[in-house]
Amino acid sequence: MARFFLSIQKVQSVLSGVFSIEKASTSRENLQQAVNRIVAIIKSDPHKERLDRVITRWLKRHLQRLDAAVDLKQLNSLVEDNEMLAENLQHWAEKERMTGEQIGLQKGEKLGLQKGERLGIQKGEKLGLQKGKKEIVISLIALGSMPDEQIAKVSGFSLEEIATLRKDGSH
Repeated sequence: MARFFLSIQKVQSVLSGVFSIEKASTSRENLQQAVNRIVAIIKSDPHKERLDRVITRWLKRHLQRLDAAVDLKQLNSLVEDNEMLAENLQHWAEKERMTGEQIGLQKGEKLGLQKGERLGIQKGEKLGLQKGKKEIVISLIALGSMPDEQIAKVSGFSLEEIATLRKDGSH
């Protein structure tokens, strides 16, 4: 297919120009190059006025099918209005880029919020576990039946932390 497309570009006919535009529709730069190519083909044709009207009408419909945000009302002739079309295609490309950036930012924000919520829950769970452990340590100190070394071993608290809780009188 790629070889066919490369060889069709070498042919300077209206049909090859139409194929070039069809193939280039995914890139604004390639589309503009293909339009410039077909304009050159139209200019060299003996029936250029009629051909220009037909191809211009076709291109307007083609751009509408692509949902191109291009002002086509003023486009009456590819040959005469090529500069205006180039500007419109440039504006379309900029609008598409901005839309893409906006979508990317929204997706990034959504993913960031989801990750933040997950991390917040995990931190909250850890804080909840720490708080629960602290209450157990305080209860063990209050019972007075277990030495600090054993409390440290089962709770994971350091001897200093247990001594601080004992001094605070939180029991």
